[in-house]
This record gives sequence, C-alpha cells and structure tokens, in this order.
Amino acid sequence: MIKEGIININKPAGMTSHDCIYALRRITGIKRIGHAGTLDPNATGVLPICIGGCSRVVEYMDLDFKTYKCTLTLGMETDTLDIWGEILRDKRGSFSFTEEQIIAAFEDFDGVISQYPPKYSAVRVAGKRLYEYARSGEEVEIKPRRVYIHCLQIENIDLAKNEVTFNVTCSKGTYIRTICADIGEKLGCGAVMSALIRTKSGAFSIENSVPLDELKSVASEDEVNAYILPADFPLVNFGTAVIITSERANWFVNGGHIKLSETEILKRPKFEQSEPPLGIRDEYKQAYNIYAPGETKDEKGIFLGVAFYNKKYKKLVADKVFHRY
Repeated sequence: MIKEGIININKPAGMTSHDCIYALRRITGIKRIGHAGTLDPNATGVLPICIGGCSRVVEYMDLDFKTYKCTLTLGMETDTLDIWGEILRDKRGSFSFTEEQIIAAFEDFDGVISQYPPKYSAVRVAGKRLYEYARSGEEVEIKPRRVYIHCLQIENIDLAKNEVTFNVTCSKGTYIRTICADIGEKLGCGAVMSALIRTKSGAFSIENSVPLDELKSVASEDEVNAYILPADFPLVNFGTAVIITSERANWFVNGGHIKLSETEILKRPKFEQSEPPLGIRDEYKQAYNIYAPGETKDEKGIFLGVAFYNKKYKKLVADKVFHRY
C-alpha cells in the first residue's frame, strides 16, 4: 500500500507541474495529490508533491523560501518574459556593457521589493488567471505585489553570449522572469529568462530529489514508499511539542485542547519573537508540530498534527490532525 507523505520530484523540462501530478496519480493509484509551488513548463528542479491527506500541509509551506539558478539573456523582450515567448524586440548585437554595469543593475534586488507579475502567469484578477486575459487579448490592470529577495548572487557573466547566470533565494510569489525583465529595463536593452532551475524549496533540495523518470521505473509499492517523506518533514518554521501522555494525545486528536504544561517543548516557533520580512498569519507565530510520546527518549514520536496556541484559552488547539493516535 502506498503511504501518505511527500515526494521531492526533480521536474523535467517540457512538463507542467500538473503533468507531474497526473504522473504521480498513475504511479500511486491515488487521486488526492497536489504540488507545493508551480514551476513553469520549461523550468526544472525541486517540486514537492503531496500524496493523500498530506496535501493539507501545502498552505503551511507558504512560509518557505525558494532558491533558483537562473540564466538571463540580454537584448531580447518577449510577451512571456522568457525566451520561449513571442519575440517583441531583439536588440542583440546593438549594445555593449561592462561587467560593472551589469552588476550595478542587480543591486536594487534586495530585501522587500515591489514586483509586477507577468501577464502570462497564474495570478488571479477578478476570478480569472492573468494568462487567460492575455490569451484572449483582453487588457486588465495588473497591480504590483510585495515580495522578498533574501539573497541574490551573480554566478557568471558571459559578455560574448550576452548571458548572466545568478542564484536567488526569495519568498513565495516571486517571479524570476520579472526580475530578468526588470534588469533588462534598467540596462535599457531588455532581457528574458532563458533557463531556470529550482534548487531548493524550504526543506527540500535538488540533491535529495528524485527524477520523475526514475520514479516511473520503480516496480513495487515498497520502492515508491522509499521516496516518500513524512508530512512533518517541511514544517521547519513551527515549534515542536511532544504531548507527555498517550491519554492526552488521544484527547488532542479528538478535538481536545492541550495545556503547554502537558507537553515537552523541544523547539519554539521560528517567528515567535521575530517578525518575518512579509506578513504572515498571526497563528503561525504560535504554531507547533504536535507529537505523541515516542518509543525511545531521543525521538520526537508520532506526528499528530499542527496546533496553534490560543491566547484566550491559553491552550494548544488543533488546526489540522494528520494521525489518529
């Protein structure tokens, strides 16, 4: 039997994120499958896919930073802001920059910035995706959004090919295509994204991902299960609390509230005492991964679910339960 959990897929180029979901449904025989963070069809890399009830952890992963390796090509503009779109302008061969000028163009992409999503994107406006408006030729106002650039570092500048490769770690909702286009605008020559690899998404890294073709080749359910990570694997921003007794653990999963004194706190929530760069739900500042007692003293135990500390009740209240103890 295929167990519930999360598989860290290395998405190949030429497939949509939903194509990967359809592939996992065929492999596992499970319909309830979702992904955590869309990748463009021509992008590759880390795509966490949640199986069964673990699909409910996706919203908690909105706190995670994502890291990309991107190559941009100077001198081009397309309708999609990447090299695979319709070419609107091509200025290649008509400009020349120094490395210092290119480096200077990247300097403002740090911290909280304002960014316009591409018109060919899945952002919703008045109930429709932006790409639906674009494909129908309908104009719609696109408003800027605040995103956070944690780190952006240039890896290589190839003046002969008009290419720049850089690594960026950023918040959810950041469009790397838009960064490329904005840099092209600053330089006055235009730029498009010409390659993109997601190398990390929260706790998931490309080094620990499985290529989709490799997963398709496995012969048994046990082999598939070997790739499946537990539901609590990505929940690194929450605190960790172990309920002291099995009786109170059973009480918790059936809707009962738990006092902090009835738990052993192994870790405090990441944002309990510090403000994140972008706003988050207040509940996430007092969120805990809850465990039942383990068989040995050194282990956390059985992951039961996520609870928020309720200041009114002064107790931990279950938000989502993943295991009936």
